[in-house]
Amino acid sequence: MDSIQQIIAAHAGREGPLLPILHDVQAEFGHVSEDAIRTIAAALNLSRADVHGVVSFYHDFHEAPEARAVLKLCRAEACQARGVEALAAGLADNPRVKVEAIYCLGLCSVGPNAMVGDKVHARLDAAKLGALVEALA
Repeated sequence: MDSIQQIIAAHAGREGPLLPILHDVQAEFGHVSEDAIRTIAAALNLSRADVHGVVSFYHDFHEAPEARAVLKLCRAEACQARGVEALAAGLADNPRVKVEAIYCLGLCSVGPNAMVGDKVHARLDAAKLGALVEALA
């Protein structure tokens, strides 16, 4: 819990610190555990239900660690026009990655796009996406 306390302390005095704290906890641990929810709630003088409600509302937060790599695939209109649906269909049953939809990575002119961690991958086609998935394993 020391890391969570450090994350909370880094946001001390900030207005509206809950979301930044949750993002940092998610980035550090890959999920926001029940213990983290309790610690954050106590530190911010919120109920556990308040914090849990935010964690469960936003799709970026996970309450348990994901065993597979997470690939966020842009499903916005520009990427759809560039064939992302065919790419998504090819990943439907892939046991190596968990595919999450994301709506616009801001690179519409070079789509389809995906994000793994903080890295964005542009101009994807079946071969490039396949190589990316292979590299994640």
